Amino acid sequence: MSKVALVKEGNIAIISVQRPEALNALSREIVDEMDVLIEEVKKDADLRCLIFHSEKNFAAGADIKAMAGCNEEEAKAFGFSDVYDKIAELPIPTIAAIEGYALGGGMELAMTADMRIAGESAKMGFPEVTLGIFPGAGGTIRVPKLVGPAFAKELIFSGDAVSAERALQMGLVNRVVADNQVLEEAKKLAGRIAKRGPVAVRMVKEVITRGLEEPDVNKGAAMEAEQWAKLFNTYDQKEGMKAFMEKRKPVFENR
Repeated sequence: MSKVALVKEGNIAIISVQRPEALNALSREIVDEMDVLIEEVKKDADLRCLIFHSEKNFAAGADIKAMAGCNEEEAKAFGFSDVYDKIAELPIPTIAAIEGYALGGGMELAMTADMRIAGESAKMGFPEVTLGIFPGAGGTIRVPKLVGPAFAKELIFSGDAVSAERALQMGLVNRVVADNQVLEEAKKLAGRIAKRGPVAVRMVKEVITRGLEEPDVNKGAAMEAEQWAKLFNTYDQKEGMKAFMEKRKPVFENR
């Protein structure tokens, strides 16, 4: 029986882990199921935004029992980086809607998203060092880039979980909302994004990613200007500006 579900609501997709008896902890099998659904999302040209959300608990880490006896080669096979990298590279915006626990591999999944919304009771962290390991699915790379090295080291070296408010202070999440409003707030944000020019949104996601990787600000700005100018070859740019001048809402066609 599948432990991961994909639901499409208009042009928004929601992927959820359905393993409540284990606080939605992740296994290699679950991540492989997620991989299949990510491929489906990639092929659906109508989708504008993807939300990751699981009821009560986002994902309480990885399945420790499955990892405990691994040797080095088995650990490499168990790791989630291949799928997490694919999620991070999705062309459409992604949102992690975090309820309850988001720990270890679960928090690393949240870190692959472009934005994070947390419930006020959420607990987030990287407890791997308490098990004699450290985050191995992008956590040591993505967290410092998001919150800076000092906060990242505090989280990863201590292994302590932090509250939603502390995560907000660190910059680990974008906003904190009532626990029962997490998914609704994510849908509202996704809905607003879905109404914007889809070609521009996809392109600017790529530009931001490339810009963060470019150490030379002037080179980054030149790349931005080049990509920006390309949008003037698109139908959606003509429609968007025409609609503005005609004082109406644009009807984008994703081209």
